[in-house]
Amino acid sequence: MVDSQNTPARQRPSIVSISSYLLFVFLACQVISLIITLSTIGKTRDAVRDAYAASTVDNADQVADVFFAVGLASSVLLLLFAVVLAVLALFNNQGRNGARITTWIVGGIMVCCVGVSLVSGAAGGMTAGGESAGNGPSGEEIQRRVEEALPSWVSPVSVLLSVISLIALVTALILLALPKANPFFRKATAAWEPPTPGASYPGHPQAPGQPGYPQAPAEPGYPSSGEPSYPPPPPANRPDDTPPADRPGSTPPSTS
Repeated sequence: MVDSQNTPARQRPSIVSISSYLLFVFLACQVISLIITLSTIGKTRDAVRDAYAASTVDNADQVADVFFAVGLASSVLLLLFAVVLAVLALFNNQGRNGARITTWIVGGIMVCCVGVSLVSGAAGGMTAGGESAGNGPSGEEIQRRVEEALPSWVSPVSVLLSVISLIALVTALILLALPKANPFFRKATAAWEPPTPGASYPGHPQAPGQPGYPQAPAEPGYPSSGEPSYPPPPPANRPDDTPPADRPGSTPPSTS
């Protein structure tokens, strides 16, 4: 079993790319929501404090501070989860199945949080509903004061961002669960490739002259073994190698 070097890389399905884009849309919505919260949280705190101060409650400042802390902490926490989902989207684009499973877990938690926030906002906000407890103001009174203190565009924009966030997140989780995305997240297996004639098996060098594996053509002047060849040297004339007299071209010995 050897890895095929000619095997093409896994092609990322379009649904995985769209899912990652939707997770970034969710992050963008949470960033905008945090900006709106930071720009209006002070006015909201003052409205809650005034509502409690108008009643006979003595700790109006403490209640307003708690409301301020809870609203700010929830917005920051949603943003942190959105950042985690955006990072997971990058790993999803690489085909990591662990990142996809984590996206389902974190995304499911965020769907619950955003859904509850959206239902609460549609029902009149987290301060609305019910009569006052003890001497405190009613939920309707607090909500009325908060709406009067904030610009008129804050409430519809916040609801719109929550709707977009919820739709983008749910759609992203569904796209990752479609069967078409499963092959992309499977671990790649090693493919067997038959040996090419003339090539040696990995880790075993080919012996010279091995049958079945042709050798590379030898260069001029070099045999197939790779060693240079030289012409044989001319035979040396030894003293006893005098040519006979009857050999053609020889000169007979002179007589005196």
